[in-house]
Amino acid sequence: MESAAQKMLSSGFTLDFGPLKEPLAFIRVLEWVFSIFAFATTGGYSGSTSFNIQCKGGKSEEVLAKFNYPFRLMQHPYQIPNCVANQTTPKHFFLTGDHSSSAQFYVCIGVLAFLYCTASLILYLGYQHLYRESTRGPIMDLLVTAALAFLWLVSSAAWAKGLTDVKWATSPSTVITLLEICKQVTCTPGAVPTMGKLNSSVIFGFLNLILWGGNCWFIYKETPFHKTNQPANVEAGAMPS
Repeated sequence: MESAAQKMLSSGFTLDFGPLKEPLAFIRVLEWVFSIFAFATTGGYSGSTSFNIQCKGGKSEEVLAKFNYPFRLMQHPYQIPNCVANQTTPKHFFLTGDHSSSAQFYVCIGVLAFLYCTASLILYLGYQHLYRESTRGPIMDLLVTAALAFLWLVSSAAWAKGLTDVKWATSPSTVITLLEICKQVTCTPGAVPTMGKLNSSVIFGFLNLILWGGNCWFIYKETPFHKTNQPANVEAGAMPS
């Protein structure tokens, strides 16, 4: 028996944009686009938080702490002026918390979804005849799509919680509260980190969940499970009451 790869190579690639007019391929294009937005807005993020510190008898100075993906905050140092008399060497401190697991899991699902969308679009547009003539293709497509829909749910929920923790850990008020030195000198909150990209990444995650979950229905219609039920339904409708 020929493998699927051998059949694809022997049958030849025939580009046809007709399937894009159908929900099956059109939704897949949307999934492809939104998966890029999801992992790009998370993986490409970098930001900073700041607060002001004033030593006794000195002037107020701004302290800037930078952080970025994958949000291992304890690896991001920042410097604070030394308030001890006759000492000018700044002290090094670190942000607190490690939120890399949820962020990396979310980005990983986004990349996997993007790769699967790319492969399935090649199949839809170039090997549509192979996809429809065999029951194996739609069934495997349905299983993978359903699995990715579930993974989008889990990763989006996990990243939403992780983002909440990142916001708390990088808030100037939180940083000041956790610093022992700020109990001895005057510290005031500064600029709050801009989280617009990260907020949109969570929205893209749940939009992907809706797209992938909804697309399961259109893929299910291509499987033999749906097609075998159609004759029975027609006969039942034709029976006299």
